[in-house]
Amino acid sequence: MDRSAEFRRWKAQCLSRADLSRKGSVDEDVVELVQLLNGREQYFTTSSCAGRILLLDGGINGFEVQKQNCCWLLVTHKPCVKDDVMPALRKATGDAILKFEPLILHVQCRELQDAQILHSVAIDSGFRNSGITVGKRGKTMLAIRSTHGLEVPLSHKGKLMVTEEYIDFLLQIANQKMEENKKRIERFYNCLQHALEKETVTNSYPKKKIKDKNNSSYTRKKKRNPEAAHDKCITEENDEDCENDDDPGISITIFPEDY
Repeated sequence: MDRSAEFRRWKAQCLSRADLSRKGSVDEDVVELVQLLNGREQYFTTSSCAGRILLLDGGINGFEVQKQNCCWLLVTHKPCVKDDVMPALRKATGDAILKFEPLILHVQCRELQDAQILHSVAIDSGFRNSGITVGKRGKTMLAIRSTHGLEVPLSHKGKLMVTEEYIDFLLQIANQKMEENKKRIERFYNCLQHALEKETVTNSYPKKKIKDKNNSSYTRKKKRNPEAAHDKCITEENDEDCENDDDPGISITIFPEDY
């Protein structure tokens, strides 16, 4: 089976599966983005989260909280206030952690060049912790993510360690981060539309005429100015991975150890 046919099979298989995430559906703030990507023949999404505020109750044997081994006291994809958090926090019996997690989006790409285009748009839109991995079987995956998260311990062994005033302050910060995250998603969507339209126009010309342009489209010899890139874009304008996604391979971008 040739590479394009195999990619189409992977895509059909992944998109036909039931959504096994806790929510069971795509988050509202990324529906259009997911539809845009899945509507292109060279991409499909394997998991997504638009961003959320979490209150987790972990074990009492250390401060590191693993989401799969803890109790979810509160999860929301919208801004929240102290009155939302305090009732849930009172249920904690271990080490409660307040977290804000920004957008995380996993996209499988048909070719490395397709991933590079998407990666460049993600970086320019503020998702500077994004990266590409290539598996031995040729699967090219792009993780779109940023670094503006928040994680703060609130209680230990069920005992509240901070004041309610401080919790209110933390929630203001978390809500600000959520608003910034939403702006980055909108920026990413707009810039991606522009990039895909440009790519479509470019591909309509004979390859000989655009060879040099394609070869240099992803080479960045000097640091980009994110604000300038953003202005340019605007003016020009399951948690379940698919088959064998644990396939080890070449790492194009090195992720942090805790990825």
